[in-house]
Amino acid sequence: MFIAKKGDTVSVHYTGRLSDGTVFDTSKDKEPLQLMIGKKEVIEGFDEALIGMVAGESKTITIPAAKAYGAPKPGLIETIKLSDLPEDSNYKVGAQIEITKEDGGLFYVMVVGLNDETITLDANHPLAGKDLTFEINVEDVTPEKVIEDNPLDEILGRPPALERPQ
Repeated sequence: MFIAKKGDTVSVHYTGRLSDGTVFDTSKDKEPLQLMIGKKEVIEGFDEALIGMVAGESKTITIPAAKAYGAPKPGLIETIKLSDLPEDSNYKVGAQIEITKEDGGLFYVMVVGLNDETITLDANHPLAGKDLTFEINVEDVTPEKVIEDNPLDEILGRPPALERPQ
């Protein structure tokens, strides 16, 4: 049985809840989430919680906002004139709007305020500023693979794999 550490790949089932108990995400009835610890594939607090766990282990953790999506950034909230937006849209508070950037990329904003003349849009992550509780079930831990005599070691100036600290 392997103890999960940075660099290992883990498969986990999880349920994420807000402080009021509302489920915001779950892997229930899906394939387990597979990720490499330390590669920033998930929020920091979730990643840290996996370290030291073993296959078959479960735990519930609460991740403070600072280790989840951070605090909301006031600079990502903007009020603009409705006349600057397409007229054929029916905006509602709580709706999410897809915005196309100049480079063609997409991002989403939430309508957080609306009156006859202006609309207030929030580009913060919807979970910014919230503490999150996760029930985590580790299904599998696959240890980091160390390639012995990797020819890239010499090119990249790294010591051979057998001499590196684990």
